[in-house]
Amino acid sequence: MTTKTTSALPSISADSGLARYLQEIRQFPMLEPGEEFMLAKSWREHNDSKAAHRLVTSHLRLVAKIAMGYRGYGLPINEVISEGNVGLMQAVKRFEPDKGFRLATYAMWWIKASIQEFILRSWSLVKMGTTASQKKLFFNLRKVKGQIQALEEGDLRPDQVATIATKLGVPEEDVISMNRRLGGDASLNAPVRTDAEGSGEWQDWLVDDADNQETILVEHEEKTQRHAMLTSALASLNERERRVFEARRLVDEPVTLEDLSQEFGVSRERIRQIEVRAFEKVQKAVQAAASQALITRDGVAAG
Repeated sequence: MTTKTTSALPSISADSGLARYLQEIRQFPMLEPGEEFMLAKSWREHNDSKAAHRLVTSHLRLVAKIAMGYRGYGLPINEVISEGNVGLMQAVKRFEPDKGFRLATYAMWWIKASIQEFILRSWSLVKMGTTASQKKLFFNLRKVKGQIQALEEGDLRPDQVATIATKLGVPEEDVISMNRRLGGDASLNAPVRTDAEGSGEWQDWLVDDADNQETILVEHEEKTQRHAMLTSALASLNERERRVFEARRLVDEPVTLEDLSQEFGVSRERIRQIEVRAFEKVQKAVQAAASQALITRDGVAAG
């Protein structure tokens, strides 16, 4: 990506304001699949900087939307968005349109990685720890707190600490320590002021009231990938294991152990054992597939 290409991007700073930046990037139209493909080919094969610029600007809203998910880490949102834009430009630089997927799907990984690396650097992991479990806790604590309705400020209750520690597989003392470090989440109702538009709230300046086409596409392809992993994992089961697993785990109203024991002519305890074994097989197969996908993705990114 050339300096000329990047310098032409809208800038966001503490002086210009978030609201003005969001209004500015809304002016860039999103691309149809065919148009995106031709621009990507032009950039990749002919080093067309104008094509690269259009690819980047058409995805600035995606960056802003992802960046909004990292509010509350005590960092200026303009810096978080800027780091996400760096990740976007890296994605455009390496994007291979012939692989058949959209730029948004590929760019999402680069944007998140760039933002997370910036946050981790800013939070000085030398002091807070560098293990995988601590990083997982760092980026998932707020989400899990929301799931269990632990939204009050201050220390968590013992039962909440225990629940979060179990969900994330980390020690309870790490949950307590991290929660104190990340205290004081910014509210969506906090006031924000701009020169041109007067005052309002943060939530008034979210990127869009509904998911845009890039976000919908990313979510759809992630769902498709998870379904493919599960389907592949089910192939590792024998006929009886698959029947028990599907009847107990993949339906809205699970079949009872008693009904399955009568169907197969074995005890309920035997059905329970088959279910546990099948679940372990599926879990292992899905984890292996996810790890392989991550290795493949990182290999593509490094290239």
